[in-house]
Amino acid sequence: MSKLADLLQKNGVLVADGGMGTSLFELGLEAGSTPELWNVEWPERVAKVHQGFVDAGSDIILTNTFGGTRARLELDGLGDRVDELNRAGVDVALGVAAGSAREVVVAGSVGPTGLLFEPMGELTHETAVEMFREQIDSLTHGGVHAIWIETMSSTEELAAAVAAAVPTGLPIVTTMSFDTHGSTMMGVSPAALAGWWSEAETTPFAVGANCGIGPADVVAAVSEIHAADPGLVVIAKGNCGVPEVIDGTLWYPTSSDDMTAYAELALDAGARIIGACCGSVPAHISQIRQAIDTHTPGDFTTESLEERLGPVSRSTRTRERRGRRSST
Repeated sequence: MSKLADLLQKNGVLVADGGMGTSLFELGLEAGSTPELWNVEWPERVAKVHQGFVDAGSDIILTNTFGGTRARLELDGLGDRVDELNRAGVDVALGVAAGSAREVVVAGSVGPTGLLFEPMGELTHETAVEMFREQIDSLTHGGVHAIWIETMSSTEELAAAVAAAVPTGLPIVTTMSFDTHGSTMMGVSPAALAGWWSEAETTPFAVGANCGIGPADVVAAVSEIHAADPGLVVIAKGNCGVPEVIDGTLWYPTSSDDMTAYAELALDAGARIIGACCGSVPAHISQIRQAIDTHTPGDFTTESLEERLGPVSRSTRTRERRGRRSST
């Protein structure tokens, strides 16, 4: 049994971490720069982010490697440093996990390439698999406990990342961002994701929703995935709403106080791994930890969701993912 599976079996529900990029920005990362470069230039700052989430109660921390594919790193002239930066990210996270008094799982974060697949773009399945395999091999050799494929919008890219991850023998986790009328920007619904995984040759460890446009939408997506296939381990890793720029600073509307309702509703909707994404800091994870430790799951209803977190959005606003950024 893998470390991730063993810990989930012991605890029943696990707490994931929060927004790496958000925390790095607070420590001085400049907009448009490469977060993965900090794994070698400022490893102590990256470690501080991981430590903050572990201290807040995270059972799972994701490596600072969201943009670690060659396609993403080449945007900053770092395409020849894929192995170095990904391994360094694993080293930092493993160091923090090793110093914890309780068991902490380190998952290798793999984000989208930012490229479009044929026929809309020039990216082929074979090329994408090669790109993902290069990163995933580095994460695996570095010693991660699981491969965490996140913020995907198309099943084509998801399939390529999964194909690259299967040979590792590690648990495969994946989340998509349902930020356009309840689906991804490429038209994949939560139920379709559940169906895709259920029919896949490789059984996933867990699937779910991350990022998006707010916690209510993530919980709604979790409910759809769970309803479509109750046998899946479902993840909720919602962001803190669509940010606004106020006095030159990104402001997210969802505070740490809102995380209690989010975590309890996510549990009721069927999630077994709950964390946060863009805009979240250790205070958000602390609230999630407390909610999970004290809440007894009950019946989930859309009415209870909208009463506690507000209406589920079907906005056409989407968040740009093709530029240089980390999962914040």
